[in-house]
Formats: sequence, structure tokens, C-alpha cells
Amino acid sequence: MIDFKKHLLGTTVVVGLAFLSAPAWAQTQTGASASGDKADDDAAAVEEVVVVGSRLRRDNYNSASPVQVVTREDATLAGFASTTEVLQSTAITQGTSQINNAYGGYVTNGGPGANTLSLRGLGATRTLVLLNGRRVAPAGSRGSVGSADLNVLPSAMIERIEVLKDGASSLYGSDAVAGVVNIVTRNDLDGVTVEGQFNAPMDADGAGQQKRYSIVGGTHGDRWNLSGSAEYYQRDELTLGDRDFTRCPTDNYLDGSDYIDPLTGKSKCYSLNAGGVTINTIGTSYMTGVAADGTTATRFNRWRPNSAVTTGLVGFEGVGGTGTNTSVRDTYDADMLNESLISPVEVATVYLQGSYDLHALGNAEVYGEFLYNQRKSSQTDYRQLVLDYAVGSPLIPDNLSSSVFSASDLGLNLGQAVGVRAFIGYGNTTSTQQVDFTKTVGGIRGDFTPLAGWRYDVSASYTRSDSVYTSEQFLIDRLQNSLDVVANSDGTFSCAGGAEGCVAAPALNSQTLAGELPADWLGYVMTDVTGRTLYDEAVLSASIDGPLFTLPAGEVAVFLGAEYREMSIEDIPGIDMQTSNVYNYSTSAITRGDDSVWEVFGEVEVPLLRDMRFAQNLTLSASGRYTDYESYGDDTTYKVGLVYQPVDFLTFRGSYGTSYRAPALFEQFVGATSGYLSSSYDPCNSYGDDGTDARVAANCASEGLAGTFQQTSSVAVVTSGGAENGLEAETSTNLTVGLILQPKLPDSWGELSFAVDYYEIEVDNGVDRIGASSILNLCYASANADFAAGNGYCSLIDRDASSNGLTVYDSYVNVATDVVKGIDYTLRYRKPVGVGTALVNLGVTQMTERYSTLFADDPIYDEVGTIGTPEFTATADFSYAWDQWRVHYGLEWIDGMGYDTYYQKYYGYTLESLGYDAEVGAYLTQNVSVRYEADDWAVTVGVRNLTNQTGDEVSAGVVNMVGNVPLYSGYDYVGRTAFINLSKSF
Repeated sequence: MIDFKKHLLGTTVVVGLAFLSAPAWAQTQTGASASGDKADDDAAAVEEVVVVGSRLRRDNYNSASPVQVVTREDATLAGFASTTEVLQSTAITQGTSQINNAYGGYVTNGGPGANTLSLRGLGATRTLVLLNGRRVAPAGSRGSVGSADLNVLPSAMIERIEVLKDGASSLYGSDAVAGVVNIVTRNDLDGVTVEGQFNAPMDADGAGQQKRYSIVGGTHGDRWNLSGSAEYYQRDELTLGDRDFTRCPTDNYLDGSDYIDPLTGKSKCYSLNAGGVTINTIGTSYMTGVAADGTTATRFNRWRPNSAVTTGLVGFEGVGGTGTNTSVRDTYDADMLNESLISPVEVATVYLQGSYDLHALGNAEVYGEFLYNQRKSSQTDYRQLVLDYAVGSPLIPDNLSSSVFSASDLGLNLGQAVGVRAFIGYGNTTSTQQVDFTKTVGGIRGDFTPLAGWRYDVSASYTRSDSVYTSEQFLIDRLQNSLDVVANSDGTFSCAGGAEGCVAAPALNSQTLAGELPADWLGYVMTDVTGRTLYDEAVLSASIDGPLFTLPAGEVAVFLGAEYREMSIEDIPGIDMQTSNVYNYSTSAITRGDDSVWEVFGEVEVPLLRDMRFAQNLTLSASGRYTDYESYGDDTTYKVGLVYQPVDFLTFRGSYGTSYRAPALFEQFVGATSGYLSSSYDPCNSYGDDGTDARVAANCASEGLAGTFQQTSSVAVVTSGGAENGLEAETSTNLTVGLILQPKLPDSWGELSFAVDYYEIEVDNGVDRIGASSILNLCYASANADFAAGNGYCSLIDRDASSNGLTVYDSYVNVATDVVKGIDYTLRYRKPVGVGTALVNLGVTQMTERYSTLFADDPIYDEVGTIGTPEFTATADFSYAWDQWRVHYGLEWIDGMGYDTYYQKYYGYTLESLGYDAEVGAYLTQNVSVRYEADDWAVTVGVRNLTNQTGDEVSAGVVNMVGNVPLYSGYDYVGRTAFINLSKSF
């Protein structure tokens, strides 16, 4: 909890290197302030404060764990328009991947539009976010809500951000495995400040702009104070068509080859290999016909309209079949460029905090906080519509009446065989979310009069996230009704089944294939499907802290606390989602569950030596927690730390502890949710080829599949919670060892500080899903007798007897081990120069080891250096301040990444040898700004991503991509952006 007695500037709490992994220096060191004198004056006003990483009040701060502090002013100078951007920047995350607004088309925890934070690359559920020392409950949509959504934070009220990159479950409870982020709000405000910020991308024709407007104010009396803020943030959509690098994905092979579209003579944007869909095409049984330019085959099972063709299949040219390059097919539609690259959002936030002195109960004060946040987000997608016309349907033209695409019903034909499959480019659809988040806190704190110097704090809070989410969907039953037609005498068609309101599907012709679909039919087969997600959390906590006794080296301080927390989740998808009535889209069952936990915990700090030769300071700290969850039972965690300062300029520090993470509610109770993998994941594809594992071949043959079998349907993946399978909490250990150098330099040389910290975190019995591809491979490679009996992993797989389609059931289980190790280096140098002060902050993180295994006997494949897991990242901040001016220059650097070294080490070959470009070079972005601050107003102007860097391209098929650039949160897809921030106080 955060305990202030006087107004506190964040830059004077610790010397947090702005946007760097800063160590916690001694209190007498100053931060990134414009004036050293001003910082010293503010430091003198500090009495006692609690900083993340400890629950003890101190008038100085020497932590056994590294703590980073980001100040409000430095966030403004770097041009960040929201707290989300600050927290997801390379400086905080060390380049590891984050869920941000470039993931709108992917299934992510928290649902589309949610932004989460993952420290050390261990995932958002292993990072704890606090607001003024109290948990920020999860928020979002759909069933997998399990982490704090950074959108809910009150950006206008934030004074500083404290980041503990060390496990701390013994201090903060579940989820604090990789670290803790504490958001500290401004306190003791007097007056009103109006602020506005505008960020304008300079290379996107006005798209992707960001705007933030806020008003912050406060007042106080002799016994009370009240402050708060109201703000509005808007980010406009940035589409694939708004940026050059996303307009035309290519194969991008090392030999320079790319498929050239015979129709245009140019590179074929959205080729099949680059992830495009097939449109304006039909699928039939094999027929002889005229070949399209680009193929020399004579028999085809894929065709596109061509009115000039008068022989063979009249009106169509062949684009797929034996000996045909499938990239001949039409895969590009201009509507694809309307897809969201960065999805739009509007966020409105109101925050209030206040206190009142009772002059009773030990000089107690009652206090309260209220946070209301509303997020409105949306995503634009591109949809392919696949219609199956049944054999004998009057909607099929006469020259295709003999075709039999599939002898089985593929889902839309009420048991009839499929004559022709139509691949139609429908166009764009939109998904929307509105999330209303409310958090209320009330408490009382004061002196515990029976014990001198002791204080107590009792509080209660209640949080609710209420989300409504909607998506445009084709409904299966209505598509089935509309495709079952009879011909009328006037050449029109009517629905045969007589379903109410039914509109007959359009006839199969070139207009239909081109996506020119009748409005009345679309109005019948499409609808908005809406679901609702509720997440509630109630917390009751009490604590007491103070000096226990005095040793020669100082007071032994103790903190004791207890907390009760209960949580519940309820996600009710739209009824058509629940009943699997949405076509070619994921489906979801109801998610409903709750959990509760009792905890008692404590911390002690013991000063062992002080002001002795070779022992200026030796302090031991320890903390422990007992936890009892309703869901999985009880557990204990602990942490011990040591700070040793042999001489004034050198400090050693270290800590070792255990952490745990209780499974999130969605991991326990998420309703069965379906998704899809490519048909290529079926292990039985072409299993008769040489080189196929003998057991795989035998198992595939036992299912009656031919050696040349090719899967034509996507692999359905059903995810469900693990509560019924006895899901348990995961445990972890964490070690941090470091040193701080602060040599005493001559005054004219300035001030220098350097720190280096080694860290390692190991998570055991981790909560994870085995993964559909792993289940498939493990099942089909199992002993033939086990396969036949459906034992082990094979019990998680169903193959449809008629269509041969696969369904994999992949629930949450305790299987994984995650390990991350690395070194943080930080340097700070400050020196008076001329009329002002120069300040340099530098931070480098080296990840030395990162791997995950599913089972104890799995081989270890170190992922360091692969895309999304850089070995080195660095940030630097240079500023010069004089009078009322401050000039700033910042850098964010990410080391080159790729897969050639990884594949050579573990598989004996490189992707380069196969013709793929799987490497990206180092990535550097720069930001510059200047700030002028008068008595009651300030202005900051600058540019982010000065050189307009977007990231290097890789070949299609290497990783998920945006254009040909890896989908990776460390890259700035918006590009060069000018910004201005104005504030005025009254």
C-alpha cells in the first residue's frame, strides 16, 4: 500500500532510470529532474513511503530486488499518449511480445481490444498489476478473461510507475511470478490542470491519430482532501491499406522469386503462401477444360469465371488441379486492405480519491478511491464465404450439373452430396466490444496506539468488469435453409423448407463469385451475435506495521497482514455461438465459475550491521505468506533478501524466493471454445510418402485412409477449462543477484551510477494447454495398440467417419516448465554543463536462456534469439535541462532475431538452406522532443520513430506476419509520428 504524509514527486522516491531497468538507489540520489536543486528540495520533504517490492515504510530505500521507476514527465517527453504504450514499451518489457492492438484478428486472452503486460516473457497471467498498491482485477470480453487490461488505468492521474522485475508472491500473492507493476496516482493536488495530447502519424494520410484530453484537480481542507480526474482517449483505426509495407505481402524467398500474377504481370498480393484466401473460384470434381494463364494442366478441380472460354467448361478457366500452381487462383480483393492493422478504440475514465481525518482511533483517516472506465473498441476483418451447392440444386448452371465436389454433406446441404463449392470474397465484417470497468475502495488507517510507531490499515474493495461484445456472423441454419431451393416458373427461386422469412440463396454465377450478393439474402443469413462477460472481484484486507525492537544497527521493522479475496466469472456467448450455429467461426460455451482465497502474510527487515569498517550497511529482509484457495488448497511461499554495502560506493544485493500462481478462473472454467488449425496439421496427409514414421503410417492406415490422403477440412480445436481434471496451482522459484557502483567523483565530473543484476525464474507444474499440434503428433506416433485402443493422447482426438475431419480437445492441464534467465545492466550519469544539467540513462537487458517444455523428458530448445525473444535489448535517454527548458533524445533498440541458428543447433539444417529468409536485423527507433514549462502552463512537442522504422521482412510461412514483417509488439507499425502535449493549470 502507498502511504504518503506529504506531496511526493515520483522522481525523488528512487533514482529510477526513465524507461530503463533501474536499480533502487539510495534516497539521497535524485532522479531525472530538470534541476538538481529542485530535486534536493523535494527529497527533503519526503518522510516515509512504501515502494513496490516491500510493504514496509521507509525514509530511505535500499531494496534487495531491482526496481524501475517511470515518471510522468519522462512519459510525456517520449511522446506516449497512454499508460498502455508506456508499459508495453521495450524499456519495460525488454522486447518480449505483448498483446496489443495489432492482435485484433487473433484469439487472445481478454478478447479483442484488451492490452496486457507480460514481464520477462512469461505471460500476462504471471505479471501482477497494482493501482496504489492494490490489485487491478481482470477486465475484457469472452470467456478467457484473466489479466488486468491496461486500458482501465487512469493515465491523467498517474504520478509514476514502479516496476519490480522479480517474483514476489510472498509479498503480493498469486500472479506475482515474473514481477509486479504498481501505478501510483498524484496526491495532494490543489487546483485544476487541463491537458491535451495529439499524436499524428506522418506517413499514413491522417490515419491512426491519437487524442487524449483530461482535466485533473484537487482541493483540501484542514481535515480532508479530494482529488480526481476525467479523461478521454481516442485512437483512430490504421488499416492495412494505410501503410506501404502491409499493402502487398509476397513470398519473399531468398532467391528473389515471387509468384507473378498472369492477370496483372505483377507480384500476387495476398498469395496463398502469404496467408491469403481463395476467392472468385469454384471447386468441382475433376474435369477437362481450358487452362488459365500460368498453368499447363488439362484437368482441373478449381475454376474461375472467364466469359471468353467457349470450350471445355464453358465460361470458366482452370486454376487448380494436377500439375497446377495453386497461386494461379484469385486471392486478392481490395477490401482486404480495409482490415485493421491497429484497431480503433475510445476510452473514457473517471477517477476520484479522497480522505478525511477523524481525529480519533489513533489519528485515523478514512479514505476512498473510485475508478470508472469505459472502453469501446472494434476490429475490421475480411471474410471468405464458402457456399456448398448440393448435387441437383437448381442454383447450379447446367454445364456444372454433373460435378460432385464431395459425396458427403460438408455442413450446409441437409445430408446431400455437394455438387459445387463456391469460394466467395464476401468482404469486410466488424466486431465490437464495450467494456465497463468499475473499482471502488474504502478504508481506514491510523496509528495503532497500543504500540508506539505502529500503524494499521483496513480496507475493502469491489471491482466489476461488464463487457458486451458483438460480431457479424453467417448462421448455419439459415444458410442451409437458403440453399435448399426449388425453381419458380418465372426463373426465380424459393426456399423449399418453408422456414419463416427464408430468402433463397443466389444462383451460382460470376456475380455471386465476385461477392455481389443480394441484400435481402444477406439480411436473412447474417446477423449480429452478441455475448456478455462479467468478472467480479471483492477484497477485504487488514495490515499492521511498525518497529519491533532496536538493534545496534537500527530498528527491526515488521509488517503483518491478512486478506480475503473472492472472484467470479460469467461469460454468456450469443446463443448462436453456444449452439455452433455460426459458419466458419469459433464457437463458445458458457463460462461460469468462482473461487476464493484466505491469506496471511508478513515481512521483516533486520539491520545487522551499520557504519562499520567494510560494513557500511548489512540488512536482511524476509517475507512469507500462507494461502488457502477454495479451488486447490493451501500453499506457502517465502522470500529472503540481503543488501550489503561494504564501502560507500559499492552495494551488493540479492534475493531468493518462491512464488505461485493459482489458475485463473478462465483456466479452470472456460467453456468449450472452438478454433481451427490448417488442414496441413493432419499427420495423415500423404502418409504413404517415403520418410513417414512407420507407426504414423500404420495408425493412419488403420483408419482406412489411403496413402495419398489429403485433408480438405480445417482441424477443429476445442479448448476447455481444467477444473474438472483437478487443475492445480503452478509453483516457481526466482533468484536475483546484483551490485551497484556509485563512485564518489569530483563535483566537476558529475554523478555516476552503474548496476548489474542477474535473474533467473523457473516455473514448474505450469498451467498450460498441451497444444493441438502436439496432441496430434503424440497420438499418431504412439504404439499401434495404444492408438487402436484410443489411449493417452488419442483419447483427445476424434476423426469423423464420413468426412475424415479431425477434432482435437485441448484443455488446461499442469504440464509446463518455463525457464528464463538473464542480466540487466543500467547506467546513469548526471553532470552540470553550462547553464543547465545533462542527464544520460542507459539500460541493457541480456536474455541468456529461455525455454519451455511440456513434459519432464522433453528436450530443451533454447529460444533466445528467435523472433519475439531477442538476446539483447537496450534503451537510452539523453536530456539537457536549463531554466524552464528540457531537450530530450531517446532510443529503443532490439537485437537481430531469427531461426537459422536455432534450426541448425537443434535440427541440423537452416531455413536459409530451404530458401527462406528467417532472419531480421537489429531494430532501432528514436524519439526527440523539447519541453517548455512556465509557472502555470507547459508545452511539449516532438517526434516518435524519427526514421520511420517498421522492421525487416521475412519469407512467407516463417512466422505470423503483418505484410511481410513479423507480427511482433516490439515493432512500431504506425511509423513516424509527430506529437504535441499542452497543459494549463488554474
